[in-house]
Amino acid sequence: MFSSSIPAPAHDSVADPRPLPPPAIELRHVSLAFDEKRVLNGISLVIAPAATLVLLGVTGSGKSVLLKLILGLLKPESGEILIEGENIVPFEEEQLNAFRRRMGIVFQEGALFDSLSVLENVSYRLWEEGQRDETLIRQRVSEVLGFVDLADAIDKAPGELSGGMRRRVAIARAIISKPSIMLYDSPTAGLDPVTANTINSLIVKLRDVEHVTSIVVTHRVPDAMLLSSFVFSFEKQGLFPAAAVNGGSNAAQLTRFVVLKEGSILFQGSRQELLEARDPYLRRFTE
Repeated sequence: MFSSSIPAPAHDSVADPRPLPPPAIELRHVSLAFDEKRVLNGISLVIAPAATLVLLGVTGSGKSVLLKLILGLLKPESGEILIEGENIVPFEEEQLNAFRRRMGIVFQEGALFDSLSVLENVSYRLWEEGQRDETLIRQRVSEVLGFVDLADAIDKAPGELSGGMRRRVAIARAIISKPSIMLYDSPTAGLDPVTANTINSLIVKLRDVEHVTSIVVTHRVPDAMLLSSFVFSFEKQGLFPAAAVNGGSNAAQLTRFVVLKEGSILFQGSRQELLEARDPYLRRFTE
């Protein structure tokens, strides 16, 4: 099992009176079926604040369905889904919307509105939330586009951008309202290795600079291994092996793996534990 929270620092022999934060995300015995087909079967997992969960599994194993449950787009037939300590399963749509504002999601294809400019795409959520000051909106959009290294693209149309740039705009749109949780559904699918590495760098940057909790669904094993073995150095503005950066070991330890098989958790643990696993199904993700 994952650590349910980040351990409090030791203060000699004196106990720290501050309460530990609840897990960012916790699933307790979650099951779901569509008609006669069981999609998820008794899923239990815990993700600590600022941690990253890499979700692996073949097509149809339930990965994307799990993201929809966490977003409240689907309800489980049994079990609990806790977001920052609150069970969202009984919530009505209005209550769910409040929790969704804490989360950002990046889809496989970016899902940008082709008829809107980059500025309009990225600011869409701000307008939905009732913000109308165009100067402040443009300032915030410029800020997040700078974070993803696309400040010069603010007035472009999506059709003028490469696939990797569109994916980075999608990340900018997802983080515009400063979510504490990010969900990525195959964010590097269809991208060349160099461009995929740029997207992975942004995911690590959000984890290490903004301390965002993340779930990353991916079919690309090299991406998964990069997320668990590299950290972002704010001083050097780039990715470096975890061992080469102060505090990097702790950041890498907060990246955990879950492998789904036919709707159940076959494995959950660290990168090293996955690499050492002998199960034939797990070996396909490490060889």
